[in-house]
Amino acid sequence: MGMFSKDHEKHSDQDVSDGFEPTNDIQEGMLSDNADDLQRHLANRQIQLIAIGGSIGTALFVTIGQGLYWGGAASLLLAYLIQSCMLALINNSIAEMTIAYPVSGGFVRLAGKWVDDALGFMLGWNFFLYEALLIPFEITALNLIISFWSPSITEPGPTAGICIGVIILYAAINILAVRAYGEAEFWLSGGKVILIFSLFFFTFITMVGGNPKGDAYGFRHWTNGQAFRARYEAGGDLGRFEGFLSALWSAAFTVVGPEYISMVAAEAKRPRIYIKTAFKTVYFRFGLFFIGGALAVGIVVGSRDPELTKVVLGGKGSGTGAASPYVIAMSNLNIKIFPHIVNALLMTSIFSAGNTYTYAAVRSLYGLALEGRAPGFLTYCTKNGVPIWCFCVVMCFPFLSLLQVGKGSAVVLTWLVALITAGGLIDYIGMAITYIRFHAACKAQGLDRRTLPYYGYFQPYGAWIGLIWFTVIVVFYGYTSFRPAFSVTGFFQNYIMQILDPLLFIGWKLLKKTKWRNAYEVDLVWERPTIDAYEATFLDPPVGFWTEMLQLVGIKRTKGGNDKRQGSITN
Repeated sequence: MGMFSKDHEKHSDQDVSDGFEPTNDIQEGMLSDNADDLQRHLANRQIQLIAIGGSIGTALFVTIGQGLYWGGAASLLLAYLIQSCMLALINNSIAEMTIAYPVSGGFVRLAGKWVDDALGFMLGWNFFLYEALLIPFEITALNLIISFWSPSITEPGPTAGICIGVIILYAAINILAVRAYGEAEFWLSGGKVILIFSLFFFTFITMVGGNPKGDAYGFRHWTNGQAFRARYEAGGDLGRFEGFLSALWSAAFTVVGPEYISMVAAEAKRPRIYIKTAFKTVYFRFGLFFIGGALAVGIVVGSRDPELTKVVLGGKGSGTGAASPYVIAMSNLNIKIFPHIVNALLMTSIFSAGNTYTYAAVRSLYGLALEGRAPGFLTYCTKNGVPIWCFCVVMCFPFLSLLQVGKGSAVVLTWLVALITAGGLIDYIGMAITYIRFHAACKAQGLDRRTLPYYGYFQPYGAWIGLIWFTVIVVFYGYTSFRPAFSVTGFFQNYIMQILDPLLFIGWKLLKKTKWRNAYEVDLVWERPTIDAYEATFLDPPVGFWTEMLQLVGIKRTKGGNDKRQGSITN
């Protein structure tokens, strides 16, 4: 039945954790990291940088300008504040489950195991398509950023060359062992952090007069009706509310994070400790990077800036690297050198985001295959723990970026953003549903959640609030396709995922005759013994983030490396 009673929990803890005795296999270094073939090689410093910057890319630096244009500075800030708070509730939910059960496939497999196999099937393919389509989106945006230095980059030949070059780099990084991906993301995400703080300093210094014009513009762009913009010409309160909704859709696309930590949990050293820290940093990132970024953008650029208007509505200059509101602001202030530095860092930031999406797409497809929701041959991994056939499938998607060669970057970006946004929101709905069922199972089977490695407060109310919020957004996200007149193209752009996902759920349910899992029958043991046994093999206390950072420059290095285990030494 899979019931997890208190006696069962106590028995499991004694057998696996408290009274753990290393077997010969463990002494020989043969204890499996997972119940499958993925290997736990991501170190603490890599995980924390992935958590901080792994999902920050084009949206925060470039496409955020659309939310500013349609909504105004105050609407943008309010939208990012509310969206961050709502996603924090989802983060609180997925953190409790993932830290206790850091399994391959992350939240997708949790949904299929604890709610309904059909839900796991739907979320798995939704997340896979979401991540896979984000890859060409980032490549297209990268091409725009490079065109800042030479508009000729947007011509078919150079565009195709850049696309192919980026695809080769993504392939080279992700075909190697997971530690190669982790190391690449560590440095690339570090560049993102430098970029974000540089832009914050730029905002503060220039707004108080530290610019070539000597213009202490302060909050000028919040005055004279610029704070709350009306979406349509009619204006009024309704128009301003619709402007806020436009800013909210921008926030819905930009503010992300917990899903990526859930995906890397299966390849993290000491997941109960390092992944727990990573989830906690999400709250900090929401507050500083996303909310702070929305505030900074609304300060440095006016919502009706001529260059921003060209970018949003199309026209001369709309296909250049000056699409970033920050670069527009620097140009307006006659700042000559800094835009080039920022643009270079934007390149690394966007490249990093695409690299993360490639990794997440591969791992989500692998998780689907493990549960029989994708062809079985996709479960094959190399000796380095890379799902090679999943990798091959995913690497077909970046070639969609070549569509911009014929149709133009703006058209490709518009379609990809519309298709992608709804998919990400549906993932959060699935996480909330999974947690609500997990909470019910713990209550029914007598499992005290306070004994878990991470305890989420205000539950299950937080999950219910998140569920309602993201469901409402998914339903009304594409309302603009109905006004001022119905648009068939706009409708399918905004609602294709909302149509596809229910079909996936119903189709799999009818095909496999799956059932909604009873709270008393949910398996709350699952892979916990394997993970407990793995963590029990470590000899030394966990290594802190700053200790690992010092070790990079030769300080506080330990003989044999960090995270030594019984019978073997991990790198």
